[in-house]
Amino acid sequence: MTKQFITDVTNCHLAGREGRRLRVLVIADSCNPEWESIPLVGWSHYEALTNLVDTHLITRNWNKPALDRIGLVEGRDYTVFDTDWLVNPVARLVERISGPNKGYAMLTALTMPAYLLTERMMWRRFGKALRAGEFDLVHRITPLSAAVPSQLATLCRRIGVPFILGPLNGGLPWPKEFPELQRQEGEFLSKLRGLYRLVPGYRATRRDAAAIMVGGASAIADLPVKWRSKAVYVPENGIDPARFPRPAVRTAESYAGRPLRAAFLGRMVPYKGCDMLLEAAAPLLRSGRLLLDIIGFGPERERLDRMVADFGVAGSVTFAGKLSHFDLAPRLNRADLLTFPSVHEFGGAVVLEAMAAGVVPVVVNYGGPAELVSPASGYLLPLGDRAAIIASLRATLYEILVDPGQIAAKSRVGIDRAFGLFAWPAKAAQTLEVYRWVLGQRADKPNMGLPFLDPAPTAQDDPQSEWAA
Repeated sequence: MTKQFITDVTNCHLAGREGRRLRVLVIADSCNPEWESIPLVGWSHYEALTNLVDTHLITRNWNKPALDRIGLVEGRDYTVFDTDWLVNPVARLVERISGPNKGYAMLTALTMPAYLLTERMMWRRFGKALRAGEFDLVHRITPLSAAVPSQLATLCRRIGVPFILGPLNGGLPWPKEFPELQRQEGEFLSKLRGLYRLVPGYRATRRDAAAIMVGGASAIADLPVKWRSKAVYVPENGIDPARFPRPAVRTAESYAGRPLRAAFLGRMVPYKGCDMLLEAAAPLLRSGRLLLDIIGFGPERERLDRMVADFGVAGSVTFAGKLSHFDLAPRLNRADLLTFPSVHEFGGAVVLEAMAAGVVPVVVNYGGPAELVSPASGYLLPLGDRAAIIASLRATLYEILVDPGQIAAKSRVGIDRAFGLFAWPAKAAQTLEVYRWVLGQRADKPNMGLPFLDPAPTAQDDPQSEWAA
């Protein structure tokens, strides 16, 4: 997508039916500028849309303090509904069963009534305004899970207001090469995930939605064929240029005459693969040719500490702990590579953040990271068992060390890719094209390609994607 296109969209505001900006009722149950993960996705998507359309936000009560601090006004800009009394006890129960920061499938299933209650309260509050045409469409951004139905899809369809769902993500199978990971992550309900299609409202949600934004190939595959004509690929994660300012371009010479610096960023849980990274990189860490910065927290920390001691690499490994999202960019800017061998990643926001910082990703060719990273912007390791990934990662690191200057070109492509396709202004423009499609302002369904092509002068003529320039 060109910067000029985004500018043109902003300038013309893509007027609604009466020559005005579109008016969108945005539902983002998780929407918080001070948090991370899905709440930050909900906030960032909403905030970017406010530059292109008129919005009113529907969200949970627990987001109110942060929204007030950032300057939004309740009633004018947003409305909150209190379902904390229903969600919080469930969250504590799931943590007791699965452990901290685990059991997301179980949490989604057990909090489903809270999502539906929010929609019911929203309809009581805004149903009259929707019938009166005060909003052009309704867009539910979060939850991202495809398992959560929406009664609003049917209610909106009955009154002729388009309802947009997503981006949805999920449906990525646990890799057969790692059968123990699902149990270690506490995802007991994931084995029964397919049963969510039997939840009341599943079929009606997809039947009555005007469009379904999907975050990846697994989400498209998870969608029954009869509704795929409604699906538009828009990855849920993005880059905030205010938090990740565009870095200076790195030259091949900047990597010469010093150790290579790698970073791992993520939760310290088995499927993220930090243990595989340590084992693969141990010879290089011992020799001092590679330095590793491990950023994150989680239940694996004690075991990783032992591995560092056992491998004799303590002098080359730093544990940074959990960092504020506002502090990530300066820390990532120190690294040359993001070494992130996760084997079950739906999205992969850390991959985009690394590319935005000029850091070249080394990832497993599976799931979200494989769709965000192109061969020209990073290294894609074949999915295999533990031994195969360790061997492939070690071989890749040796290959890079032989000629570290090779990553300069990948760094430049990654920066262009992150800011040209995944910065939130670009993603808002992508979403806006979905709005225009369901409102009949464009005849053809937006085709952004899956995965996105790298921004390049010659790519704009490729018929695969209208966003490839």
